[in-house]
Amino acid sequence: MGLDIRLPIGLMFSLVGVLLVIAGFTVSPEELKRSLDININLYWGLGLIAFGLVMLIPALRSRGKGQG
Repeated sequence: MGLDIRLPIGLMFSLVGVLLVIAGFTVSPEELKRSLDININLYWGLGLIAFGLVMLIPALRSRGKGQG
């Protein structure tokens, strides 16, 4: 019985990252002008996906070793 906290944290950050990337791709040009042409949703979404993967990959690796 091992609860690896990295698994739910990685899933949560990855999910929020995907939602932000989708929001980043659907931003209108007027909204982009107001934010100084920086698509912050896209950049933060990619960062959150990267962090989520950093948490998920070791969690899934250790999960596989525990069952063997």
